[in-house]
Amino acid sequence: MTRFFSSFKALLAALLLLSGTALLAQDHGHADEHDAHAEHAEHDAHAHSAEHCDADTDHSHEGDHNGEAHDHESHADYAHGDHTHDEEFVAGTFIIHHIADAHEIHLFGDVHIPLPVILYIEGQGVKVFMSSAFEGHGHGNKTCELDGIAYTMHAEDGTTGDGTPVVSGQITAAADGSALTVYDFSITKSVFGMLLILAAMVWMFLSIAGYYKKNPGQAPKGMANALEPLIIFVRDEIAKPSIGDKADKFMPFLLTVFFFIFFCNLLGLVPFLGGFNITGTIGVTVVLATLVFFLTNLNGNKHYWGHIFWPHGVPLPVKFILVPIEVFSIIMKPAVLMIRLTANISAGHIIILAFTSLIFIFGDGGQAIGAGSGMGLFSTAFMIFMYFLELLVAFLQAFVFTLLAAIYFGDATHDPAHH
Repeated sequence: MTRFFSSFKALLAALLLLSGTALLAQDHGHADEHDAHAEHAEHDAHAHSAEHCDADTDHSHEGDHNGEAHDHESHADYAHGDHTHDEEFVAGTFIIHHIADAHEIHLFGDVHIPLPVILYIEGQGVKVFMSSAFEGHGHGNKTCELDGIAYTMHAEDGTTGDGTPVVSGQITAAADGSALTVYDFSITKSVFGMLLILAAMVWMFLSIAGYYKKNPGQAPKGMANALEPLIIFVRDEIAKPSIGDKADKFMPFLLTVFFFIFFCNLLGLVPFLGGFNITGTIGVTVVLATLVFFLTNLNGNKHYWGHIFWPHGVPLPVKFILVPIEVFSIIMKPAVLMIRLTANISAGHIIILAFTSLIFIFGDGGQAIGAGSGMGLFSTAFMIFMYFLELLVAFLQAFVFTLLAAIYFGDATHDPAHH
């Protein structure tokens, strides 16, 4: 059993490095128009003040009071409009906000755990500060100014003042009115969750390996006893049937991928812990798929490549059709792994959040308490059912990804006699 952990640390390091690179600037949010309204209101207030100053020279004191009353009424109407806007519930915005990556971990209410923002700015060097330094209204753009540099965390896709395109969650910087080139290496919520899972896996598997070395031939106890059935399951039900005699060569990777996806999925189901959606983040799944791509093709034998570029026993005219398809499948196979994992994990979170949204939609902002309460009972019961189903999906998606990866490895390493 100990030989399966021999290259475990190297694989975790590669996964950590590639995942950190692929997750640059992956904070997501959505826009709030509060700042634009505030600017418009301020402009109106200045216009009213100018009118009042002119009126003072031509009208009586009573007229001035009437002008002030009109001004206060205008501000009251605007405040009422803002209040109405803030209370508006949009289900799509609510769902995307909760499944997207972020620069903080939201626990409940207004309680957040800030995360490190790590930026490299050309000409300025590395800048490190906590995400709590950003200030803003609602879910709109957030800004901060540190050491003479103005930072903006954008809430939605769009463009900056100079026309530079930006994506949701991107951090831009400017000094003295000039835009700076920023490279974002921040620890986002998904990166933090991934690092947490990787650290836990290193500790767990090194502890298990140490136990087997100290107690050879003895029945496992504790954590080794709990995880051994899953380890044997990956070896006997996934690796050996799919790869054959060379299964042990790929066992460290298959074990790493299986438990990484499984534990990440379980972390995303823990309530009031930030709503992690690690394997639903495209930056994570693309790294896992890339690793499968390289391992498959770097270990491919002569028969594997010959089957792709010159299939044996196939008529020549058909080869002109079949070969492009086989070449395309080299990329499509890992791409399918990536899309399947991302879509299935995100779908589960979306369904649960959709039923949560129904409570607010039927409740109509507190105007229809009866309808909201009735929908609350139904949604709660269905969400409990979905949570149990998600426990199955957490295991199933880890199993499917690992199984397909093992099948790809087997196709690349099998000898002609096995076909």
